[in-house]
Amino acid sequence: MGSIVLKSLSILLGLFFVFVGTMKLTSHISKDLHKDLRKEYVKYAKVFPLASTLDFKVPSKWYRRVVGSLEIVCGLAMALIPSYKIKNACNGVLLLLMVMAVYSHYMVNDKFERIAPALVFFFMLTGRLVIDWQLRRKEVQAATTNGIDDKSKKQD
Repeated sequence: MGSIVLKSLSILLGLFFVFVGTMKLTSHISKDLHKDLRKEYVKYAKVFPLASTLDFKVPSKWYRRVVGSLEIVCGLAMALIPSYKIKNACNGVLLLLMVMAVYSHYMVNDKFERIAPALVFFFMLTGRLVIDWQLRRKEVQAATTNGIDDKSKKQD
């Protein structure tokens, strides 16, 4: 049993991340935006959290490619794959990417206008997880009130 809100939110978020990830990997959508992203990731690679703590330098080209690829893969999974476990795992990965984006923008002293989209999508992804958890909890409560326990279902 699913919610139309959860399904539509999963599809829309998934398609958004596919779009954004594609812009990071290729210039087919917008050459100017792709060029700008390439320049920005040079700054973001310098403030990568492991760069200072472990003295690990990540090349900006690969940082951008990995983030873009993860956004595309997780976006496709959220939009197309029906398994809620996979959707939630991808949601978690995208949440981590949004936290990294907010951190990177903050560390390079970007204006709030540059940070705001990452914050908005962080809260949308968090909201999607909360809705999913509430639906799962409601299903479990309905099953236990009907006299059906999850353990007895698995034994049958």
